Amino acid sequence: MAEISPSLLLAGALLVYVTLERLYELVLSRRHTRALLAEGAYEVGRGHYPFVVGVHVLWLAALWALLLTGDAAFQPVFAVLYLLVQGLRFWTMATLGGLWTTRIIVVPHVPLVKSGPYRFLRHPNYVVVVLEIALLPLALGSWPLALGFSAANGLALFLRIKAEEATLRKRS
Repeated sequence: MAEISPSLLLAGALLVYVTLERLYELVLSRRHTRALLAEGAYEVGRGHYPFVVGVHVLWLAALWALLLTGDAAFQPVFAVLYLLVQGLRFWTMATLGGLWTTRIIVVPHVPLVKSGPYRFLRHPNYVVVVLEIALLPLALGSWPLALGFSAANGLALFLRIKAEEATLRKRS
């Protein structure tokens, strides 16, 4: 049996972490979405949601393929940058609490959040996603995946932010 290089082991550990984190986030999002909808909230931008999910699923699948073919090359600087970005992700999620979902859910009786990272950024979670989509492939040594999925993610975020901003303008 061939020995697995330390680079592949580190790349694999990072990818396992990211995959488990994403699965946890989907469970948490589903729980929050159900609770919010039960309280009278409603969803907007539902039409583009499958595209957003598809980009993220294909991104993870491509990274797993890179790892499983042995083509991943762990890049510690990009891995550390990726992990640092997670601080903003967790701060954003903690600030929103039960309002955090992967969907655009409008809760009419709740004011817009303006604390935490929302004091500084209008869409902190989207900043996180832009950085993650680029940094994780770079952490695994693939600039083509970083570029390709950044472009696809850019289109997904364009559609999503357009829908979200239209809703925010109505609430302001």
